[in-house]
Amino acid sequence: MDFGRLVTAMVTPFDVNGQIDWDTTGRLIDYLINEQQSESLVVSGTTGESPTLTDEEKLELFRFAVRHADGRCKIIAGTGSNNTAHSIHLTQAAEEAGVDGILLVVPYYNRPSQEGLYQHFKAVAQSTKLPVMLYNVPGRTGANLSAATTLRLAHIENVVATKECASLDQLTHIISAAPEGFLVYGGDDSMTLPVLAIGGHGIVSVASHIIGPQMKRMIEAYLQGNVKEAARLHAQCHPMFKGIFEAPDPVPNPVAIKFILGMSGMHVGGVRLPLVDVTDQEAEFLRKLL
Repeated sequence: MDFGRLVTAMVTPFDVNGQIDWDTTGRLIDYLINEQQSESLVVSGTTGESPTLTDEEKLELFRFAVRHADGRCKIIAGTGSNNTAHSIHLTQAAEEAGVDGILLVVPYYNRPSQEGLYQHFKAVAQSTKLPVMLYNVPGRTGANLSAATTLRLAHIENVVATKECASLDQLTHIISAAPEGFLVYGGDDSMTLPVLAIGGHGIVSVASHIIGPQMKRMIEAYLQGNVKEAARLHAQCHPMFKGIFEAPDPVPNPVAIKFILGMSGMHVGGVRLPLVDVTDQEAEFLRKLL
């Protein structure tokens, strides 16, 4: 399974009461496919505020996204948690909903050993026929899925990719030793071009909500051998890559991107507690950034 080069980790639109806004969700899917050129969408990932979505909301999001996308892009369901049995339950329900793939985050908070991580991912992968993308984000989970464990998992038939937010050193190790067909995606927008340069396949992006076409051109320029043009586009995109997370102090994802979408005319509502909306200072910074 190739999820494409540009994958968007989609926000979840909410109405004024903090409930999922289904009409806006449909418009957002159309916008990300048609205007932002996303090749796949991650539904109920970190950017989709998965920690505050109920299981029922997640499953309805999966079903809705599959129906609405109608084959125009692939739908990847975020079903990982720090409870293996629960992850299996959500994964099997997502498969029944018709999604194209699964994103499994490293179990958080309970900080398992590398053997525990291997057995967790193996158990979930073996519970489904769907292709699985691993998701290693040590800054959020408190645990790092090592390169060695990732490579061990890559030999499971339906573990086909990883989204890596670890160091370039770790990414290099994985890319250089991965079996043929195993794809490595960056998970940090600002690392898109460096990840491509060391042999990565693409990016699971937040910034592609708003600068997808520029990112697509950057990726295509690099793949066509026009490194100078790719570097120019990287520099052009870089303020947005960094600003949506550091405006003017670190801002939790997806607070800033939801605000920027609203400024751009795609009103997706606010965020659920414990996240809070941007401050006046952050709003002014983001207006200037846009």
